[in-house]
Amino acid sequence: MSPNKLILAVTGILFTLCSWAQISIGDDLSVIDYGKAKEYEIGGITVSGIQYLDQNVLIMLSGLSVGDRITVPGDDISDAARNLWDQGLFEDIRISATSIQNDIIFLNFYMKERPRMSKFSLLGIKKTEADNLRDEITLRSGDVLTENTLVRTSRSIKKYFRDKGFLNTEVSFEQIPDTTKANNVILDIHINKNNRVKINQINIEGNSALTAKQIKGALKKTKEKSYIHPMNYLDTLVVATLKSAKSLDLVNVLETVAGYFGDNMKLRIFKTSKFISDDFKEDKNTLIKKYNEQGYRDARIISERITTNPDHTINLDLKISEGEKYYFRNITWIGNTKYTSEQLNEVLKIKKGDVYNNDLLATNLSFNLNGLDVTSLYLDNGYLFFSVDPVEVKVENDSIDLEMRIYEGKQARINKVTIKGNDRTNDHVIIREIRTKPGELFSRSDIIRTTRELAQLQYFNQEKINPVPIPNPADGTVDIQYEVEETSSDQIELSGGWGYGRVIGTLGVSFNNFSVNNVFKKNAWRPVPTGDGQKLSVRVQSYGKGYISYNASFTEPWLGGKKPNSFTVSYYHSLYSNGLSKNDISRQSFTLDGVAFMLGKRLTWPDDYFTLVQSINFQRYKLDNYTRVFSFGTGTGDYNSITYGITFARNSVDAPIFARTGSEVSISLELTPPYSAFTKKDYSLLEDNEKYKWMEYHKWAFRAVVYKPIVGNLVFALKFRYGFLGTYNQQIGITPFERYYLGGDGLSGYNNMDGREIIGFRGYENESLTPNYYKDKSTGGTIYNRNTLELRYPLSLNPSSTIYMMAFLEAGNAWEDFQSFEPFRLYRSAGVGVRVFLPMFGLLGLDWGYGFDKVPGLPSASGSQFHFSINQSID
Repeated sequence: MSPNKLILAVTGILFTLCSWAQISIGDDLSVIDYGKAKEYEIGGITVSGIQYLDQNVLIMLSGLSVGDRITVPGDDISDAARNLWDQGLFEDIRISATSIQNDIIFLNFYMKERPRMSKFSLLGIKKTEADNLRDEITLRSGDVLTENTLVRTSRSIKKYFRDKGFLNTEVSFEQIPDTTKANNVILDIHINKNNRVKINQINIEGNSALTAKQIKGALKKTKEKSYIHPMNYLDTLVVATLKSAKSLDLVNVLETVAGYFGDNMKLRIFKTSKFISDDFKEDKNTLIKKYNEQGYRDARIISERITTNPDHTINLDLKISEGEKYYFRNITWIGNTKYTSEQLNEVLKIKKGDVYNNDLLATNLSFNLNGLDVTSLYLDNGYLFFSVDPVEVKVENDSIDLEMRIYEGKQARINKVTIKGNDRTNDHVIIREIRTKPGELFSRSDIIRTTRELAQLQYFNQEKINPVPIPNPADGTVDIQYEVEETSSDQIELSGGWGYGRVIGTLGVSFNNFSVNNVFKKNAWRPVPTGDGQKLSVRVQSYGKGYISYNASFTEPWLGGKKPNSFTVSYYHSLYSNGLSKNDISRQSFTLDGVAFMLGKRLTWPDDYFTLVQSINFQRYKLDNYTRVFSFGTGTGDYNSITYGITFARNSVDAPIFARTGSEVSISLELTPPYSAFTKKDYSLLEDNEKYKWMEYHKWAFRAVVYKPIVGNLVFALKFRYGFLGTYNQQIGITPFERYYLGGDGLSGYNNMDGREIIGFRGYENESLTPNYYKDKSTGGTIYNRNTLELRYPLSLNPSSTIYMMAFLEAGNAWEDFQSFEPFRLYRSAGVGVRVFLPMFGLLGLDWGYGFDKVPGLPSASGSQFHFSINQSID
C-alpha cells in the first residue's frame, strides 16, 4: 500500500459539532491498528481548500503544530477539528493523513470557507423602518455568514418589532450568490411583521380598594383596544332609564346612562392598544406605586397570565393582593440639634392619622420640587454631610410608628469652584453668574440658582449643565465643579417672502457671545471673536428701491465688569418711498431715524430675581409728500420723539427656551416730556404738523406669564398682556404714533413706519382686530388686552433642535380710546402650534388658530388661519 494514498479518519468524536464537519476514511487502513492506540510525531501540516484566510493562523488555531506528538486513534485530531469549527468560518472540515513514515505522520487540513456577505437588504417593511433597523443589527459588509450571525440578526429584528407591539414577527433569510465577488453572497432578509398585537381585555381579580377602571387607568401604556357594543344590555338601559324618569330621579338616569356608555363603548384616540413587555413592567410598578400612595404598602401582583384569542388579540389577567391599609402614627426625630422636632414636622407636613404614603414621605424628606423639604433645609445651611434615615420601629394593626434618625454632621464651606467644558466662553463670563463662592457655606439653593443663571445665558445645553459637589470630609470643605456643554448661540436670518403685495428680503445676524476685546486678535476670528458674553446684531430688510431698513445694536451685559449692569446702544433707519428719484417732484418718501440707550440693573430687593431697566430714546420721522399711511397732517413735515422708559420686572423661569416652572412679570412706562405744559399755545387751533412736531404721550404696559408642570414635561402656561397709551393734553389728543395693532403673527415689517406696536393674536388676520382697521386710514388702538392659556409638551429638548408642541386658547381686543373700552367684549380663538428652536435661526413657530368671532367689515379675517412666527413674535 502506498502511504500517499492512506487516508486517516477520526470517527465518532465530532458528534456534537455539526453534520457538515467530517474526517475522511480511506479504503486501506492496514497501517493503523484501531484496536491499539499509537503515538505519532507530526512531521508537517498542510492546508487546502482555503482562498482568503491565512494558512499559518489556521494551523495555530487548530492547536496542533509540527513536532507535537499525537495519539491515533485519540482525541487530538478531533480537538483540532473542533477548535477550527468553533471559529464559525467553515461549512466543511476534513483532516487527513497524507503520509506516514514510521512514527512520523503528515496531516492535511481541508476546509471549505463559508461565504461572506457583500451586502444585505431588508424586505417587507417600510424604508424608515429599514433605516432604523440598520442601526439595531450588527451586519457589516464582509461578515462571514455563520449560523450564529443569522440567529443574532433574527433575534435583533424580532426584538425591535416586539418593542413596538408586533409580537409575531417572522424573519427568513435568502442567500444569493454575488456574481461580482467570489465566495460572496447577497443576503435578503425577509420580514413579515404581521399585525400588531392588541389587548382585547384586561381582567382584574382581587381588587377592592381601587376599581378596575382606576387600575386600568394606572396602566398608562398598557391599554385595551377600542370597542363599541351599542346593543349590549340596551334593553336593561331602556327599562332602568324609564323607571328613573318616571320617579323624576334625574341623578339615577345620568348614572345609568353613564354606566352603559362606560361599559359598552371605549375609544382610543391618543393612545393605541399594544402590548410591549417593557412598558407592561413599568406599568405594573406604577400600579403598585398608586396602591402605596393610598396606604396599601404591601400591595403586589401575585399572578399574571396572557392568553391568545382566535383573532390574534390577547387577554391580560392580573390577580392582585392589596393587603391592609396603613396610617402614620407617631413620628419621632433623633439626632437633630440644629432644628427642633416641631420645626422638622412642619417641613415634613405629615400628621398622625394621615394615610401611609412612602412616596410622600421620601419626597418631603428630600428633593421636593414643589416646596421645602427636610434635606433642603439642612443643605441650604451648609450641612452637606446631612442624612436622614426613616425607620419603621413599630407596626401595630393598621398604624406605623416612624423614627427619623438624623446625622447632621458639620457645616461645610466651599473650597474651590471650577468650570469644565467651556471651550468658547471665557471663565469670567461664567464665574460672574455663579452664586456659590469660595469661603461661603454650602447651599443647595445656590447651586440650583446657578444652574438656572447659566441656562439663561443660552450659551450651554440646558439639559447638560451639571453641578458636581466634591466633598472633602477630612477638612469639612467641598469643591464644586460645574460641567457645561457649549452650544451655538449665534443666529442668522436670511429670508425672502411675500407681504403687503410685494417681495421682501431680509438678512440679519446676531452674535450672542461676542467679544470686543478680541476684535484685533487674528486667531480669535472663528468666524467671529467670541467668549465675553456681549451681543452684537445687525439686520437689513429691503424690497428694492422703494424700501430699505437697517438696524444695529450692541449690548455689554456687565458694564465695567464688576456688577451685572447691562448697557445697550442701538441705531435704526428706515426709508419708504414710491421709488422715484429725489429730484422728481412726484417722489413720496418717509424716513425714520432713531437711536436708543438702555441701562439695566439686577436688584436684590424684593429678591434677586428682579431687574430694573431704564432707557432714553430719540426718534425723528421725516415725511415728504407722503400721505399713504398717516391719517393726519399734509404728508410733509418732521415729527420728533424723545422718551424715557423704565421697566420693573421679575423673571424666575427655569429655562429660556422651554420653561417648565417659574414666572415672568413686568410693568413698564414710556413717556415723553409734557412740552405743551411749558408753552402758551392753543393746540386746538394748530395744524397737525405743528401739533405733533414734538410728540407727547405716556405709554403703559403689563405682561405676566406663569409656567406650571402638570405631569412630567406637560406644562401649563398662563399669559396676560395689557397696554395703554395716554396723553397729557386733551387739546392735542392721543398721539397718532406708537399705537397698538392687534391680530395675526405679530411680525413687524416695512409698514411699521409710525412706531406701531404689533400684537400677535392667533386665529385672525394680521392687524385685523385693530379698531376700524377695515377703513382706509385706521389710526390704531390706544388700549388692548390679550389673555392666553397654553398646554405645552416637548418633542425634543436637544439644544441643537429644541421642539415642542402646544394647544392654546386666546381672548383679547383693542379699543380706539378709553370711552369705547369694554373689557369683557373680547375676540376668542383656539388652536394648536409647534415651536422649533435652531441655534442658528432662533425660535421658529407655526400655528393654526380658529377665530370664533366675526370682525366687522372683514368677513374673512376670522375662522381658520395659519401663522408663521419668528423669535416669539406671537408670544
